[in-house]
Amino acid sequence: MRTLIRDAQIFDGSGSAPQRGSVLVDGNRIAKVALGVDGLAGEAADTVIGAAGRTLMPGLVEAHAHLTWASSVEKIYHQFILPPEELKEAARRNARVLLDHGFTSAYSAGALGDGIEVELVKAIEAGETPGPRLVPSTLERSPEGAEGVETGDVFNGRGPDAIRKFVSYCKDQGIGSIKLVVSGEDALKPGSAKEVLYTDEEMEAAGVAARDAGLWIATHAYYPEAIRLALKAGARIIYHASYADDAAADAMVAAKETTFYAPSPGVSIAALEASPPPHIDMSHMKASAAERMKLESKLVPALKARGVRILIGGDYGFPFNPNGRNARDLEIFVEHFGYTPAEALTAATKLGGELMDLQVGQVKEGFLADLLLVDGDPTQDVSILQDKDRLTMIMKDGALYKSPAA
Repeated sequence: MRTLIRDAQIFDGSGSAPQRGSVLVDGNRIAKVALGVDGLAGEAADTVIGAAGRTLMPGLVEAHAHLTWASSVEKIYHQFILPPEELKEAARRNARVLLDHGFTSAYSAGALGDGIEVELVKAIEAGETPGPRLVPSTLERSPEGAEGVETGDVFNGRGPDAIRKFVSYCKDQGIGSIKLVVSGEDALKPGSAKEVLYTDEEMEAAGVAARDAGLWIATHAYYPEAIRLALKAGARIIYHASYADDAAADAMVAAKETTFYAPSPGVSIAALEASPPPHIDMSHMKASAAERMKLESKLVPALKARGVRILIGGDYGFPFNPNGRNARDLEIFVEHFGYTPAEALTAATKLGGELMDLQVGQVKEGFLADLLLVDGDPTQDVSILQDKDRLTMIMKDGALYKSPAA
C-alpha cells in the first residue's frame, strides 16, 4: 500500500523551518521525501492526499503517559480506584483519546492496575482497539498517598532481593519500563517530596536487574538525593526533578546520553488553574505547583542549554488535568521555559522518538510512517495542536487512522 502526500509544508522534527514538499509512504515506512512544489509528481500511489500547503509533521510522543489514570476529556472520574473492568475500559478509552489528539507513541509512567497495559499493547497491536505505540508499565512501586489515595504499591517487600524479585516479576509480565517512585509526592501526601524511599543498595540492585532483564526504569524524583539514586540505577527517564541543585543538575548533564528528563509541568499549571468544589482542598497542591513552576522555569532552560534531552509529558489523567489535553505541554514549554515553537515540537517528536528507541518522531526516509497533517502552522503557534479538529490526517504505521476530508 503506497500513500502519497503532496504539496505539504514539511516540519521534519529536527527543529528546522518547514519546507514545501511531498512524502511517499510505502507500507509502514516513509519511502521518499522530496522538497519542492512538484516533488514526487510522477510517483504511483494507491492513495494520493493533497495537503494544499498544510503542515505535515511527525506524530507526537507522550513521555509521561498514565493511561490507567482514568479521567479524559471524554469522561471525568473523581476517584482513582476503579473496579478492574472499568479501569481496563478507561485505559482503552484513554489510548484512543491520545491517538485522536495526534499522539502516535507513548511511554508509560506507571499504571494503577497490574497487567492492564501489557494487555492493552496486545489489543492495540492486534487492531482490536486504537491507540499509540506504547511502552507498557505495571503498578508504580510507590508509597501510600494521603486520605486513602494510592497510586501504587511497594510489593515484594524491601531490600535488594525484593527489588530483584520485583524486576523478575515485571519481566515475566512483559512490561517495557519499571516505574520507581524514588521520592514522595506533595500533591498526594503533603511534605513527602523530600522523602527518599529507596536505599543505595536497592537502587543499585534495580539498575543491575533491569539491565540484565532488558527493561528500562522510569523514576519519580524531586530532590537531589532522589535524582542521585535515579541516576545510580541508570534511569531511562527522570520525572520532575524540580528541586535539583547544582550538583544534581551537573549529574543529569553527565548522564545526558542515556537519561532523558521530563519536568511534567502540565499537572502544575492545571492545579494552579483548577477551581475545585468547596469540599475539595487543593491549597497544598496549588502551593507546591507554584513553587515547582518557579524552580523549573530556571532549571529547564539551563539543562536544555547544556544538552539534556527534555521531553513533554505532564501527568495527564487527573480529573483537573485529563488525558487528551497532553499537547498543552508544548504551549507551556514555550510560555514558561523559553522554548521556540519549533524547539517544543522537536521535544515532542524527534526527542520522543529517541526515548521510545524507535524510528519515529521524524519525517525521514526509512522511518516509520507516524504522521500528522495539521490545518495551520504549529511552528508559529503550537497551541493549535490542542484542537484535534485541526488534525486533518492522523497516520500510524502507514495506515490512515484519520483521513482528510475529500
